[in-house]
Amino acid sequence: MQSSLMPQSPTDWLPEEHLAYFILEVLEQLDLTAIERKVQSKDHRGERPYSPRMMTSLLLYGYTVGVFSSRKIEQATHGDVAFRVLAAGEHPHFTTVNSFRDAHRDALAGLFQQVLQLCMSAGLVKLAHVAIDGTKIKANASKHKAMSAERMEKAEVKLTDEIEALLAKAEAVDAAEDAAYGPGNQEPGLKAEWARREGRREKIREHLAALKKEAAQGRATDLRQQAESLRETSVDPTVTAKTRATATTLAKKRDAQASSLDDDDSPPPPAIDADLPRNRPPTTKAGRPKPKAQRNFTDPESRIMLRDGGFLQAYNGQIAVDDSHQIIVAAALSNQSPDAEYFGPMLDRVVENCGAVPESATADSGYFSTQNVHHAERLGVEPFIAVNRHRRDGKPGDDAPPLESYATPARAQMRALLESERGHAVYARRKATVEPVFGQIKSARGFRQMSFRGLFKNRLEWLFIAATHNLRKLWRYAPALALAA
Repeated sequence: MQSSLMPQSPTDWLPEEHLAYFILEVLEQLDLTAIERKVQSKDHRGERPYSPRMMTSLLLYGYTVGVFSSRKIEQATHGDVAFRVLAAGEHPHFTTVNSFRDAHRDALAGLFQQVLQLCMSAGLVKLAHVAIDGTKIKANASKHKAMSAERMEKAEVKLTDEIEALLAKAEAVDAAEDAAYGPGNQEPGLKAEWARREGRREKIREHLAALKKEAAQGRATDLRQQAESLRETSVDPTVTAKTRATATTLAKKRDAQASSLDDDDSPPPPAIDADLPRNRPPTTKAGRPKPKAQRNFTDPESRIMLRDGGFLQAYNGQIAVDDSHQIIVAAALSNQSPDAEYFGPMLDRVVENCGAVPESATADSGYFSTQNVHHAERLGVEPFIAVNRHRRDGKPGDDAPPLESYATPARAQMRALLESERGHAVYARRKATVEPVFGQIKSARGFRQMSFRGLFKNRLEWLFIAATHNLRKLWRYAPALALAA
């Protein structure tokens, strides 16, 4: 029995307040000029063009609801009403979705700032208290694909011996093979074994060379930093003339050593977030990787990190969250596991993104250093950084040492501040501000692994993740304010 003369519109199947409609309305306020200009500059002969806004809406909605795979996004345009509405009846192939994301990843990451501005205009950001924290996110690579410099060198020697043994075997049975398979031919299995080992050896050699190059560049960077510090000493009027002369000589020496290690003319990698800490393989003074220095064959820029008592091939994703409505006001990602060096750059990003300085900032004990305390105070931010393990209510743990045992005044002063009634109240808000955001991203939306390989691409995806988190908060708390004409 036919229930209606004409098929119903898919838009009739979604309630008016649905997230998909909200994203379409938000898109009217977002500046997609960078994407549209790049699309228009391409030669579309042989391609089926899709609207840049439609493709952007699919990615925004997909990441917001936890659909990150381009294959699953394509499937959803067939079977999910919201995706069908956003796609307007189109079904872009998953390779098209992935190519669009790859071609415009920098512009998509730039939407973080635009969405944050909408949140601020809606009154969702107060900057009374910002909490900073990080989480280890699995890389798109297995930790079992990592190998140390020592193991690579041993494996290269072993494979070389095996290849030579196979070649010796081939020569020993050459006459028999000529008779069995014809002159000049080898036994098929023997040839395949040789080729497999040769390919493995070449791959190990390639990664070992890359590890040595990275180690040399890291050592060269350290030497140049030492030279810069020595040059500052060489013009310091408060030190003796002999000390200044020695510093000048040593600075020239460090520069020469750095130049001898880093003489590669290849172009540098894409520049992004240069102020963030970056892990480099441990090196000797000669600029060679130490035996335990590791490199992952699948994603060389990822690192093995400790999470929940286990080891993980991962990146360190950092966020700063405003406690008013859990809006992410800064996001960054790098491959260094310890958190301390992220504190300053994250605070700087909050100020830059919001155009204002937060009143206070909290962070756990992994972020404490005298330098971080002073950095916050120079910005005009009151820091509340744990100096020991703290309970959830903000009070120091029972195993915290007495105040008089602290080696630095800054550490003792911070401990005293956190033990005060006001310190308890402020620090106790940290767990209710930043930790739920990680839960929403990793558990509720299911983002537990980076989609790409390489630091540059994953940094941009992390910004897009943060943008879609804020978009969902905006939809939940203040759609009318945010989208008012």
